[in-house]
Amino acid sequence: MAKLNLRPLDDRVVVQPNEAEETTAGGIVLPDSAKEKPQRGTIVAVGPGRLLDSGNRGEMTVAVGDTVIYGKYGGSDIEVDGQEMKILRESDILAKVL
Repeated sequence: MAKLNLRPLDDRVVVQPNEAEETTAGGIVLPDSAKEKPQRGTIVAVGPGRLLDSGNRGEMTVAVGDTVIYGKYGGSDIEVDGQEMKILRESDILAKVL
């Protein structure tokens, strides 16, 4: 992927969702209308962290390149250079895939 010209603010991250499954485990091909929204993606940009009451920045627990799982309807969908992306708060991320 080319360098992303997008820098999220505070505790937000930009995630590139994985592709939706094309077929079921049994081999049935799914039409576009039946595909579930992906809930897993790769982080492509990370903000500096949330501004705390003390004036310091909170440390982010995720980094660029991490694969994460997020809520089905969380975040905001955007398009960058023709690719679908999602902007999420760090708190919208449910888990980091190890």
